[in-house]
Amino acid sequence: MARWCSVNGRGGWGCRSERREFHHQAPDVPAMMKGPMSMLSAIPCGAHFILHSAGFLDGLLSLSDEKFMMDADLCGSLHSYPDGVVIDDNTLAVGAFAEVGPGNRFFGCSDTMANDKTAFRDAALSDNEPFEKWAAGGSISSPERANLGWKKQLADYKAPPLDTGTGTDTDTDTDEALPDVIARRKADMADAWY
Repeated sequence: MARWCSVNGRGGWGCRSERREFHHQAPDVPAMMKGPMSMLSAIPCGAHFILHSAGFLDGLLSLSDEKFMMDADLCGSLHSYPDGVVIDDNTLAVGAFAEVGPGNRFFGCSDTMANDKTAFRDAALSDNEPFEKWAAGGSISSPERANLGWKKQLADYKAPPLDTGTGTDTDTDTDEALPDVIARRKADMADAWY
């Protein structure tokens, strides 16, 4: 409807708390299957903003930091999805077929070397090691990698400077200006029960 009216559309994660198939209490395989399937239905519909696309469990009743990281990783992979499939000589690898010829490998040809870094998105939380190397490295699961990932992002976070409206970006000005902003906002609106 939004596309037909030429307005922005909002897409939901497509679940309600009363639907039993969306009740997952841990960031496990079923939980990771339900969210993306719903998200993938919103993208082809042309949603400009997708709400509830990361981290929710138990029918939107709880949030998991680990699932948030895994879902955000998937959202990053879906950025190119709305662009569609480009069909040209490069994506069809016409030059590679001519260079390699029948019965040979494409791994070392110039087309593979030119497109290897940009052809696919490498998910941040994926472990692409062979099973033996993964097992020798401690068999760290996706939720465990996600747990380490959100803790690292939180530890590395640097708050952006706030614009205090005074022409400077120092913490002292921000601390002094904040009570004035709060007082003005409170004066602008009546108290409400919520």
